[in-house]
Amino acid sequence: MVTWRRAQLVLLSAQGMPVARIAEVSSTSADRVRNVIHNVNADGFGALHPKYSGGRPRTFTLPGRREIKKIAKSKPTEHDLPLSTWSLTKLSDSLVAEGVVDDISHEGLRILLREEGVSFQRLKAWKTSRDPDYSAKKARVEHLYAIADGEVVPEAGEPDVVFCMDELGPLNLMPHPGRQWAERGGNHKDPDREPHHNRYGGVRHLFAALDLAKDKLSGSMIRRYNIRRNRHAHDQRLRTVVDRANVA
Repeated sequence: MVTWRRAQLVLLSAQGMPVARIAEVSSTSADRVRNVIHNVNADGFGALHPKYSGGRPRTFTLPGRREIKKIAKSKPTEHDLPLSTWSLTKLSDSLVAEGVVDDISHEGLRILLREEGVSFQRLKAWKTSRDPDYSAKKARVEHLYAIADGEVVPEAGEPDVVFCMDELGPLNLMPHPGRQWAERGGNHKDPDREPHHNRYGGVRHLFAALDLAKDKLSGSMIRRYNIRRNRHAHDQRLRTVVDRANVA
């Protein structure tokens, strides 16, 4: 039935009938008529026969999904393409041209990017870098993250363990000012009232290591920390945290 309807559309077009009239006679849309005629002109009469494909949707391996995500987050100019942004059509064509996938539909690409947490956003100037080695550094950092996540097996000369160092703080527990009825200072002040915050016991520092692959946090608390006086203790506790993370 499908083959007969397609052949009818092609026959009416060959007789010189306009597309709008063909769509009216065959009770279909003009876009449908144009698609059938275009497919027959491109692929011959084999396009008249329907090609149904059942089964589960095509799945992609973890390295393949990571490569698709990497290319989607990159700029088209990095792939020698005169484009400012990726569209689903251009991105899917580029993935096929570079051999990342054999074939991928626009909807399948959209779903894959959504599952990987990638969305189409408006870029700002501060999201770009003028460093000429930015692409190489970015690729190196992403490769190290892949090793840390266990998605890539480290090769010879590459690290087995990846550490990302960062410092956060200080976090001060201080009251936020507000408005309420309270006693005034001076002669009306309660002498037994305790102040809101004091650091009589000193400050505490937390050295912690998060293992992304095992989702495990190891740490060591330091009381009355002074980096200038306790440099040796700092190094010793940092080694302790690293050893705990490796053993765990």
